[in-house]
Amino acid sequence: MVTSTTKLTDNKNTSGWQEFWLKEDWWAVWLGLGIVILAYVFYLGGSSISWIAVAPAKWSTLDQLATQLSTNAVRYLALLGSFLILFTLVVSFIGQKPKDFIPSFIFVFILSTIIYFAGNWDQASRYNLEPPLMALLLGLIISNVIGLPRWLDAGFRVEFYIKLGIVLLGATLPFTLIIWAGPVAFLQASIVSIVTFLVIFFTARKLGLDSRLAAVLGAGGAVCGVSASIAVAGAVRAKKEHPPIAISLVIFWAIILIFVLPLVARLIHLPTGVAGAWIGTSEFADAAGLAAAQSYGSHAGIDPGISGTADQALASYTLIKVIGRDMWIGIWAFVLALIAVTVWERSETNSKVQVGQIWWRFPKFVIGFLVASLLTTLIVRGNTLVDYNKLVKPSLIAPITSLRTWVFTFSFFSIGLTTRFRELANSGVRPFVAFTAGVIVNLILGYILSVIVFGNYWSSIVTH
Repeated sequence: MVTSTTKLTDNKNTSGWQEFWLKEDWWAVWLGLGIVILAYVFYLGGSSISWIAVAPAKWSTLDQLATQLSTNAVRYLALLGSFLILFTLVVSFIGQKPKDFIPSFIFVFILSTIIYFAGNWDQASRYNLEPPLMALLLGLIISNVIGLPRWLDAGFRVEFYIKLGIVLLGATLPFTLIIWAGPVAFLQASIVSIVTFLVIFFTARKLGLDSRLAAVLGAGGAVCGVSASIAVAGAVRAKKEHPPIAISLVIFWAIILIFVLPLVARLIHLPTGVAGAWIGTSEFADAAGLAAAQSYGSHAGIDPGISGTADQALASYTLIKVIGRDMWIGIWAFVLALIAVTVWERSETNSKVQVGQIWWRFPKFVIGFLVASLLTTLIVRGNTLVDYNKLVKPSLIAPITSLRTWVFTFSFFSIGLTTRFRELANSGVRPFVAFTAGVIVNLILGYILSVIVFGNYWSSIVTH
């Protein structure tokens, strides 16, 4: 599968101060941090941005769905208008025509809204219908079975949506959560991230693949597949076809593991907390892992062989995947940018190392991710985990999370819409072999850590 419209850099050659308003990396930072600051201002005033950050609630009947739509129609229109104004401003600065972008984005928003509502059906978790995953699958079907006119491609800005989503992700991951999560969660996530990356990278190199492609594949398997692949591709100046290869493999294995991990966990009767940790350690995409964890947790209290609660499955998954592993996006981007500049490019050109290239190469939206996380850390300082969940999360974090889900849904839908199965053969079998080696090691290592080494911790994890 290849995302034909995904690109690594903007079409403009920028330098100096121009980069701050001509590169989508920086625009993702400005918009993301702007949203976080606005949310904080409302929070300080005893209010929230939840009115504009509207999201579907759970529903079980069509009457409930119709009531939601009629009650919140103005809010959804306001959200569409806000996204349109902000995103049109961005694409105008980076060189795209608004008249091409606007109708395409409206199409993306309408379909994403339908997907979001479908994902909040009260039976959706039983069928693994998480919004980002549904968006991806629907996009793939439309792209490969139905087809769309090429003029619609203008709104399928995969990278921009991902970058903005990553900045917003940082706001929902204060560093304090690592402390609250405890050393076990962070240690396990770190072991998995490092080992999986090294296995994929060195397997790919052994198979003769380019170092940059090997790095993009390794990051896709080690952290949060799509986001990490794009971040690292920019850091190492990968070829434009490298991220789509990694994204394709992430999607392929993520979908398979959605069904395999809960099934195997049920067969061996893992406690919900342990299963959630294994899923968080082994899955490659946040949406897919969340679907798998929810699927397994739904059997708690129903299957007599499964101990624990549904909340424990989600809590352990979140600690490992969303907090522990996703935090490695910035680390891998920085480390690999450093290696690319000082080792790979030096050996290729035999020229003097330009250390300043590390800064120009580093994905700026990762800086936004870290700054957003720091801002939230400062905001929640002095709060206990109980206070955070009861006071801060509903008013400040939940609306940002809602907007993040919207943006990631736009991204996954756009990935599907720009992916062509028939082009997968062009990448050959070697990337698949290298990534699959990482999958195997990931599954085994995740099981050992989650069940054998830290099993007692995860089976007794406390939820709040």
